[in-house]
Formats: sequence, C-alpha cells, structure tokens
Amino acid sequence: MSRFSQPDPELTHRLSRRGMLGVAAGATAAALLGAAAPATAATGNAAATTGTASGAKGRGRPVLPPGRLGIQLYSLRDKVSTLGFGPVFAELERYGYDEVEFAGYTQGSAGPITLAQLKRLARSHGLNPIGSHVGYYSSDPNAYTFAQNLTKVLDDAQALGLKHIGTAAGPFRYGSTVDAWKRAAEDFNTYGAAAKARGMKFYQHNHSEEFSFATDNPKVRLYDVLLKETDPDLVYLEMDIYWAYVGQFRFSKRPDGTPAPFEPLNYVLRQPDRYPLFHVKDGDSDPSNPYGYRMTDVGDGDIDYQRFISAVTRLRGHRMAHHWQAEHDNPAESFTFARRSSAHLHSLREKC
Repeated sequence: MSRFSQPDPELTHRLSRRGMLGVAAGATAAALLGAAAPATAATGNAAATTGTASGAKGRGRPVLPPGRLGIQLYSLRDKVSTLGFGPVFAELERYGYDEVEFAGYTQGSAGPITLAQLKRLARSHGLNPIGSHVGYYSSDPNAYTFAQNLTKVLDDAQALGLKHIGTAAGPFRYGSTVDAWKRAAEDFNTYGAAAKARGMKFYQHNHSEEFSFATDNPKVRLYDVLLKETDPDLVYLEMDIYWAYVGQFRFSKRPDGTPAPFEPLNYVLRQPDRYPLFHVKDGDSDPSNPYGYRMTDVGDGDIDYQRFISAVTRLRGHRMAHHWQAEHDNPAESFTFARRSSAHLHSLREKC
C-alpha cells in the first residue's frame, strides 16, 4: 500500500521554479504524490501537512536537502534503452530530481549519443551528472574497467563533468581473505589518486557481501578492512543503504555463531566525509527471506529514511555535503518508481 498522503508544498515550489507555473505546478506535485492537489498547493501556499510511514509530520524543515536528490539510471535502464536519455531526463525533471548517476553512456535503440551531447542534455533538464558506475576489473584486456582502461574511464568521466567516478563491484578480485582485501585496497588507492589528480573522487558502492567476514580470520569484517586500508583522501564510499541493512541481517553473527551486531548508520556518523554519495533503496522486512528484506519502491518499505537522512544532514557542516540517489534494482514500472520515490523523499520532514 502506498504511504503517501497530502501534496508537498516544498516540492510544488521546486517544480514551479523549474518553469511549471500556477495550477500546472500544483497538479504535477499532486500527481507525484498520488493525491488530488487542493487550491492552496496550486497557488504555492504551504498550508498542507504531510504524513509519512516513519511518523514525520507537520511543517518542519525538509529532511532532504535542496538540490541533492538524484537517481541511479540503472533503475531506468529499460526506458533509456528504448526511449533514449532525452525523454527519461524530461520525466526526471518533472518528478523534481536534481542529479543523475550513470550506469553506462549508451541508449540502445534510441541511437548513438556523444558524451558532450549527453552532458548538455542532462543540464538542459536541470540535472547535474554527479557520478557513474564502472566495472572494477575483467579478464578482457580491452574491457571498460578501472583495472584495464583507467585512463579512458577517467577521460569519459571528465568529459561529462563528473565529480565522482566509482564502481559497484565488491573488492573480491583477489579473494575473501584479509590480505586479498588489502591488495584490492591498493588498487582502489591507485584509482583514487588518478581520479583526484583530475579533480574527481573515486568511490565504491557496497552490496551486502562486503559486510561478511574474512575467510582466514572470521573475527574480521571485510568492510572494516576496506575502510582501514584505503586512504580516506583518495577512496570514498557510496553506501547503498538497503544492501547495508541486508548485510546487517545476514552478518550480525560470525560464522561460529557469536554475536557481531553493527548499525550501518554508525559507519557514516563515524566518518561522514567518506560518504559523499548514498543509494536510497527501500525494502519490506521479511525474516523468512534469506536477505531479510524484499526490495520495494522508496517509501513503501521499512527502512526509516526520515531517521537515516536526518542523522547525517544534522551533522555540523554536512547538510549539503551528501548526495542521495534513489534506486530500485528491478522496479515493476520504472517511471512510477522514480515518481513515487521523489514524492516520498520530498514529503519527509524533521521531527519537531
């Protein structure tokens, strides 16, 4: 069941600033939120209040910082491959997104597009290209990965004006031992130094397996090895919040059964500068599922994003320091997912 209620005046205002005036802006915000817009929303009045599943209500400051909502385009790969980037970007603009994170630079049946054209197209729809996922390594020497074609990967990122360039591959290249992850950390430091020389940040995006334990020392969590062995000035992290909570479910006990609890949010609060990017992905809690959750649209699940985002953005100097990318690996309908996720995240308010 959808957890949206009243139209959000903040989203209405932001859409209006993008050139959607008067009743049109109010109607669009109402459509995003799955409700009919009252006249007060259409005229820009902020009289409506928003209720969410996490209990945040009222007229408090938006939890989501302005200008920091993005989307990982992997979630819209079906639309990009059939319609092309232009129509997809137009929809994202209407939904109130500010940024995009790439998962490839081609658009299938819509025909070829150059990086310069892609950059201009995103900007023309008010979207800032913020990052991109690229492979870590491959057995193919010509593969488009950091290990095989670092210079080309960075050239392309620079041509798009990206500030972040990273990989969603786990650091398992050399295995699952402590020394194997130290070797992977050396690779990441190399890529990070090359990215930094061009004014970019290299980052790694987690799945749940990063929170597992070293096969040669089951007292050591592999994610902790990654954090310790990578240079914090060169290697950054993009926490996929959903997969981190899946990791919490799967790996809160060591292989021998002894407790090893952890809280994903605490990793961020201890080192907030290392997490410029986040994936905002939701899931219904399901202990019968081996992953502990079933992925769903943002706002329909049990991950408390009011709590998580607030905790990070309340840190001194960090309200505008992070970028929040909505994502769903396999949405039932990708435009619907994008619209509803934006609406939910814009509806969240700080607790008074």
